[in-house]
Amino acid sequence: MKQYIFYRFLQMIPILIGTSFLIFVLFALLPGDYIDSNPKLTPERAQELRELYGLDKPILERYVRWFTDLVKGDFGFSLKYQEPVTSLLNKFIWNSFLIAAVSLFFTWTIALFTGVISAVKQYSWFDGFVTLGVFAAMSFPSFFIGLLLIKFFAVDLGILPIGGMIDTGSNTTKLAYLLEVSKHMVLPVAILTLLSVGSLTRYFRTGMLEVVRQDYIRTARAKGLKERSIIFKHALKNALLPAITLLAFELPGLFSGAIITEQIFNWPGVGRIQLEALSFRDYPVLMSFTMLLSFLTIIGNFLADITYAAVDPRIRLK
Repeated sequence: MKQYIFYRFLQMIPILIGTSFLIFVLFALLPGDYIDSNPKLTPERAQELRELYGLDKPILERYVRWFTDLVKGDFGFSLKYQEPVTSLLNKFIWNSFLIAAVSLFFTWTIALFTGVISAVKQYSWFDGFVTLGVFAAMSFPSFFIGLLLIKFFAVDLGILPIGGMIDTGSNTTKLAYLLEVSKHMVLPVAILTLLSVGSLTRYFRTGMLEVVRQDYIRTARAKGLKERSIIFKHALKNALLPAITLLAFELPGLFSGAIITEQIFNWPGVGRIQLEALSFRDYPVLMSFTMLLSFLTIIGNFLADITYAAVDPRIRLK
């Protein structure tokens, strides 16, 4: 197992290098940049800024310099915000990571139990209710559900805040601060969970339906094992394999999907920064965020492969 993990880790290195090169080249070939989008700059001042930030250099030379700084933890300088990208993202990315991590936990927990129970109780009222709820959640866009929840829970009932991370002018600390942030997290986390739980539930249900019909499950029942032990100890382990594939896309998917959700609920995350950077063609910020999503995708694939090997030892490389 250790050899397999080490081999997969070494495979990540050239993939990361190739991904970084593609990201940089694609952004470098885009027409225009932050300097071109500023009409107040004179041609002389624009040329001076290009030389200052190294935008007049060849693409390959610029990539080598950018990648070298990237390895050192320097993601470049934001022309729009006039500060290093590292410090800029560090202010907001943890807020996005907070709701993404909590949403991921609730998504997999809810999908696991509802998918398994729905498969065990196939064609029951619970299965029909879950199927209806899954397709309903997947059919509506996030902004519509978000505005609907704001209207119902924040405006009509007044039990949840409309948006933001804390109350306006709040000076709470410690436990009171955590409770305040948790209250503001309810609606955005609920939206992200609803958007992701549907497809994952279907994966768990389909996987369980295939497994519970296998001969070894019938043999376990014939031996007199408890139904709970058969489902959660024997069947679920093999039913997890198709769902593990989604893990590689869940991590970047939550961050990219949270961009719209953060705008709806005015959550101070990295999504607002990316939209503003896109409007002003602040490519250092966009490249850093794209590289982050690519890194999360590669890490997700790595974790999925490790989980595969832990669940099914037959796929381990020798």
